[in-house]
Amino acid sequence: MRDPLVIKRKQEIRERIWDLLERSGAAAFPRPVRGRIPNFVGADEACAKLRATEEWSAAKTVKINPDAPQRPCRERALAEGKLVIMPTPRIREGFLLLDPRRIPRGLYREVSTISGAFRWGVKIDPREMPKVDLVIIGSVAVNPADGARLGKSHGYAELEWGIATALGKASEETPVATTVHELQLVDDEIPTEPFDLPVDIIATRSAVLKPAHRRPKPRGILWDYITDDMLAEIPLLSTLKHIYL
Repeated sequence: MRDPLVIKRKQEIRERIWDLLERSGAAAFPRPVRGRIPNFVGADEACAKLRATEEWSAAKTVKINPDAPQRPCRERALAEGKLVIMPTPRIREGFLLLDPRRIPRGLYREVSTISGAFRWGVKIDPREMPKVDLVIIGSVAVNPADGARLGKSHGYAELEWGIATALGKASEETPVATTVHELQLVDDEIPTEPFDLPVDIIATRSAVLKPAHRRPKPRGILWDYITDDMLAEIPLLSTLKHIYL
């Protein structure tokens, strides 16, 4: 059972950051950013900072969320010859594998969009995914001291991580990164629940931050937190539950 006070506090931080991004002019299309992983002015610059890290350079296979602020990372990963695993929105249709060897180079930008990924990507059973070398997720807010982060409240990044770790495609050692605007960095002690996924790397337009005291990452799918509505919305979860439980 989730603590209502924790849920409330998390949402208060999200609402503050969404409002701050809109009021400051840092929010970018699609708007309003409320209820979303917010796109922001300079998302391509934050991606460039992430690309300068050793973790990015070493990665051959990168799992990247489908949200707008991480689109530049999807494009650049393809351009650099990396395999990209992109979860479909809300994980409703599982995962797509984007292989740059099978995509005309001039189409990488198109393929980095959701519609383009569906046209050129191949749906892949997560049990057949290659091992993931780097995970990139979107955030609404993140604390650079301990890597605690907030998504938009639905827990898709955590579910994707749970699936990947349950199937041996990622582990505690797999680096997790996020790209955000500086205004999304918070000093708040973000309350965490057992399924929450912290980040190892935070890339902004101006810097790369690595939390000094990152919290442990969860492992596997925490079925106690999976509701009937989630099972109905995400057929893949039902399949995995049938196989592994």
